[in-house]
This record gives sequence, structure tokens and C-alpha cells, in this order.
Amino acid sequence: QLVESGGGSVLVGGSLRLTCTASFYGRCMGWFRQAPGKEREFFATVDDTGEITYAKSVQGRFIASKDKGKNTLYLQMNDLKTEDTAMYYCMADVGNRFDGCWQSRTVFEYWGHGTQVTVSS
Repeated sequence: QLVESGGGSVLVGGSLRLTCTASFYGRCMGWFRQAPGKEREFFATVDDTGEITYAKSVQGRFIASKDKGKNTLYLQMNDLKTEDTAMYYCMADVGNRFDGCWQSRTVFEYWGHGTQVTVSS
């Protein structure tokens, strides 16, 4: 129900754009990532008002956006660092079980299968 695309390999300082297409309308959508041996990091959410919230680790470098008409979420990643290397997942929720999307980012009901992002020096 959620399909990510756009991952790949880039050099430090490079950019990538991820796309997530949902088969349903999710009031809350977002992104998380997980690197080998590390915990999941939920780093961006977008709600149906267009409010976007980021974790400090990506603030100023990553830009999330949503096309409501297409149920599609985007992630523009700039100035990539080696520590950004991870599997990136899209997530979404109808959002009728809670109020704040960012506050509930760890309990979204639907996840994609992920797309790998590798940043090398």
C-alpha cells in the first residue's frame, strides 16, 4: 500500500529525492530510517494541513512535501552525510486514532518496504 522509490548511492554532499506513493489517503504521512545495528529514527511527518515537522538530525537538509491529490509523499535530501546511510521507509496513517502526527510518529499503522540510501566519502 506504500511504495517507495528513488534511493541509491551518492557521494557526501550529494542529493537524492525519494518518492512514496500510497494507495489510500493518510492524514498523517512521514519518513523514518534505520541503519544496520541502529534503532529506527522517525525524522519527518506531514499532516493534512501541510504542517511538516523534522527531527533535528535532518532539519535544514531534508525537505518533505506532500501531493494530497496523488497521495504521494516526497523527500528531498540535500547535503547528504555518511551518517545518513540507511534504509528509508515511508509511513502513513489514516490518523483517526490520535491528534498530532509528529507526536504519534512511532505508531503509524502502515509502512512501506523501504529504499536503500548509501552515502560514501
